[in-house]
Amino acid sequence: IHPSVQEALVESRPVVALESTIITHGMAYPLNLSMAREVEEIVRANGAVPATVGILRGQIHVGLTEEELEFLASSKNAVKVSRRDFPFVLSQGLSGGTTVSGTMIVAHKAGIPVFVTGGIGGVHRHGENTLDVSADLTELGRTPVAVVSAGAKSILDIGRTLEYLETQGVCVAAFGESREFPAFFSRQSGFQAPYHVQDEEEAAKLIDSALGLGLSSGVLIAVPCPQERAAQGQAIEEAIQQALSQARSKGITGKDVTPFLLQRLTELTDGKSLDSNLALIQNNARVGSCIAVALSKLQKAKRKRSQPGQEDMTAPQPVVIGGINVDFIAKAQNPEILGGGQTNAGRVRRTFGGVGRNLADCLSRLGQAPLLLSAVGKDEHLESVLHYCHHMDMSGVLQLEGESTATYCAVISSAGELSLGLGDMDIHHQITEQYVSQFKENLCQAPLVCIDGNVPLSTIQYVCQLAREHQLAVCYEPTDENKASKPFLSDSWKALTYISPNLQELRAINRTLGNPVPAGIEYSE
Repeated sequence: IHPSVQEALVESRPVVALESTIITHGMAYPLNLSMAREVEEIVRANGAVPATVGILRGQIHVGLTEEELEFLASSKNAVKVSRRDFPFVLSQGLSGGTTVSGTMIVAHKAGIPVFVTGGIGGVHRHGENTLDVSADLTELGRTPVAVVSAGAKSILDIGRTLEYLETQGVCVAAFGESREFPAFFSRQSGFQAPYHVQDEEEAAKLIDSALGLGLSSGVLIAVPCPQERAAQGQAIEEAIQQALSQARSKGITGKDVTPFLLQRLTELTDGKSLDSNLALIQNNARVGSCIAVALSKLQKAKRKRSQPGQEDMTAPQPVVIGGINVDFIAKAQNPEILGGGQTNAGRVRRTFGGVGRNLADCLSRLGQAPLLLSAVGKDEHLESVLHYCHHMDMSGVLQLEGESTATYCAVISSAGELSLGLGDMDIHHQITEQYVSQFKENLCQAPLVCIDGNVPLSTIQYVCQLAREHQLAVCYEPTDENKASKPFLSDSWKALTYISPNLQELRAINRTLGNPVPAGIEYSE
């Protein structure tokens, strides 16, 4: 993430995501570069921070430098990157422009709620036969980002596109005084949007409502092309029919159709469609930036209203997510532990542990009163655990019928060396993403979130995603060598603030990241 974008997100200032396929595939160089610069400047002029998304040499970038914009604009081998393309493009170290679908994914992961584009993809004409439906539509149905566009491209089947968006559960609203759904180059498509919003404040309220509901679907704000620059609908329609016929005769299909049609439309309309294209992109950038600013103000005001008076305020709790164990430590009296089923003299003691519990215990004794999220069984150990942890906030701990509280038995020699360890830790799998998400408000307000390696990978990824979206401080305790690498199996680790590995755990993390081990470290004790 570019420093200017990261700083704005941390400070809760408005940020607008911008796609890059329009740079790599939508216009020729150097017009595409000047267009990209103009759009970013419009975003800045209206009080927001631009975050153009692109892929450079296998790395996702959120916010591009001048040199990076130039690189993408002049690239002749850039890939058009949608959801399906990310794994291959990243693994091969390729560069590419992100589509509406691809940009939505990245924007959501970066915590950017508003994204501006020219027009979305949709159901292609004769799509009922070809099943050629843009991934933009399915992405709008499963990624909670507000997309500001000039409707769907007029080369598409607008009616079926709106029907498909309805099926996907996408809230679609026309922007301005009319409910007429715009058709990219033209202000009229002949179809009505389900809803409309008069201005940026109404649009911001709609987006805030959708985000507040926690729906997985996005919002589409359809902005008509400026009246003074809109191309004549009939002339564009005739050119579209001619371009479609040529595409079919040339056997052009799939993701190559749109770039071909846009290029032919520019030629067939003597540049009028390109003029309208530039005008609507600039207009969308202005409207989208104003919406992002209004949304930022609205969310800040809501946060301020939700805070109680100073006299009633209590500091937010740290949150600890991890295991609770009952530990049995058996220490032999003699230097040599006898095998063969023989009984060894020694002492056995019970203690209470678990990495998460230990962290919460320490924070509690320091006066921080953390909320512990964990799981125990309703068994013979429950009462003892609750009694021992009476000084801690255990209100969030699951108590499960038919499950066993995690137990660990260690057999150690008289010298203190571990000879054998046995653990019954299955209950840690119950510390699920669904369970932890019930405490989302606590997590989002926490000054510190601690999580240990005992919890499922999906829970760790969920916490890291929240950390990205809400700029949370997260401490990860790797627990042991086998569990240490969980956050490092994906980009989740980039959301971590602190980590406390021992040497073996650090080696495991290093191997997972594919980094070479420094000379002399691999075999040192």
